[in-house]
Amino acid sequence: MVLLPLLEIAARQLFGQGIPASGPIVQNLTLWVGFLGAALAARQGELLSLATGELLPKGKPRELAKIFASAVAAGVAAMLARASAALVLIEREGGMEIGAGIPVWVVELVLPVSFALIALRLAWRASDRWWGRAIAFGGAGAGLWLGWNEAILAGKSAWPGVGLVILATLLGGPIFAALGGAALFLFLADGVPAAAIPAETYRLGVSPTLAAIPLFTLTGFLLAEGKASERLLRVFRGFFGWIPGGTAVVTAALCAFFTVFTGGSGVTILALGGLLLPTLLADGYRERFSLGLLTASGSLGLLWPPALPIILYAVVADVPYENLFIGGALPGLLMFGLIAALGVREGMVTGAGRSAWNAREAAAALWQAKWEVLLPVIVLVAIFGGFATIVESAAVAALYALVSQCFVHRDLSLRRDLLRVFQRCGVVIGGVIVILGVAMGLTSYLIDAQVAARTMEWAAGTLHSKFAFLMALNLLLLVVGCLMDIFSAIVVIVPLIIPISQAFGIDPVHLGIIFVANLELGYLTPPVGLNLFLASYRFGRPVMEIARATAPMLLILLLGVLLITYVPALTLGPLRLLGR
Repeated sequence: MVLLPLLEIAARQLFGQGIPASGPIVQNLTLWVGFLGAALAARQGELLSLATGELLPKGKPRELAKIFASAVAAGVAAMLARASAALVLIEREGGMEIGAGIPVWVVELVLPVSFALIALRLAWRASDRWWGRAIAFGGAGAGLWLGWNEAILAGKSAWPGVGLVILATLLGGPIFAALGGAALFLFLADGVPAAAIPAETYRLGVSPTLAAIPLFTLTGFLLAEGKASERLLRVFRGFFGWIPGGTAVVTAALCAFFTVFTGGSGVTILALGGLLLPTLLADGYRERFSLGLLTASGSLGLLWPPALPIILYAVVADVPYENLFIGGALPGLLMFGLIAALGVREGMVTGAGRSAWNAREAAAALWQAKWEVLLPVIVLVAIFGGFATIVESAAVAALYALVSQCFVHRDLSLRRDLLRVFQRCGVVIGGVIVILGVAMGLTSYLIDAQVAARTMEWAAGTLHSKFAFLMALNLLLLVVGCLMDIFSAIVVIVPLIIPISQAFGIDPVHLGIIFVANLELGYLTPPVGLNLFLASYRFGRPVMEIARATAPMLLILLLGVLLITYVPALTLGPLRLLGR
């Protein structure tokens, strides 16, 4: 996936034409990386979930909840495996090719294989007891039986099945099982073959732009696994450590830098928490403030290019990603500035440590970290200069990170570390792609069921102004953001919201920035905001202690979201200045 786009750039420059079938091959490899990564995530117990199961009492209640949730999720995965196998057989008869003589059905084989592996792993990890595993494997078997006999659900109510998968998810089951299970029961109740879901999964997986997401994520992991964070920390401290709250500002900036490339705030907290928390405490910052700052800063950067949620929104909403990159610049600065202002206030109130300005140290730090500092510049020049597409720019970024970390700084070894980095990156990508894939199936059902049209009728009769619609949208997205991950929320909700926003005259770029900014808050919203649980795990503190520490950051970021929502010039002003 890295090499083909790079060869495409070279062939275009040298011979005036690209490599035949290069684009489709890279797009289809996205599907393979995503679903094999999902199988790895299931093996390691790292499929994305709401983590609400952790709120249950320890002991028997939590154990039984895990067995039940795993049994239901394994059953859903088994049904999806059977549906994917049916899709492969259909495509084999059709004889379609992706290019270069590669049949479509060969590429799609990854779907039934991966879903089957996920089902087996979920059942095996359900419990350490034989009876617990037996129950979970029974759930997988029941799902496989339903997959073979899906006609028996036609004409029946879908809601008992939908309720079952929702309950399992609330008890700690993976998110993909809730979305995929709901889509399965809704489609089958209407007499639509379950193969419609993996068909939609394949359609999303081969989107021309989606391949940028795993490539930029790989870039972030290569930087995080090396010592790039230490070099960048030295740079930011060299330039900003002299101001009141300088270390807090530096922490926010460093977290935002990494989140831009990884797209998952959890990766930022887990990768940088061990470095930054001791640094803040050593400089005299209160522990409660430090915990809240790191938890909140983990979702900064999602509005800056080339942030992955922005790319996904562009894919789903069919909006030029360049416009979203430009439109998100000022709102991203606003959100960062609000957190930085809290850091400055903390530094002034507590007298937390500051370092004297030292031009020589700042210059030395910048020189040491020049490779990392230049990376965003190279990516943006490649995109906006017209030298490369978004996928090709992501490939350039991944190769650049590989060369800088393995050969320039030699923080990583090709022999000892690269496979481990690929595996960790694959697990994160897999956890996201499997959710996106099944979410596309659910979105397809909602569109076919005219949910968007009915929602628009309701909005027209209930909401009588743009202001009222935007307020309702803010409230909806805050709830969605704490119950769903940002990627599945974009895939499921955006197609339903776009027609309504158009009726109220809201620019699609402005809507996209509102969407992502609101979902940033969802990471911090109790009781199930993802960052709260990840920070609790990383720092060994109770979830509610993390929530209390994060409350001031949540409130000030809420102010930022309201400004972004109701002052569209923040988003659209730069676009108008540039004539877009």
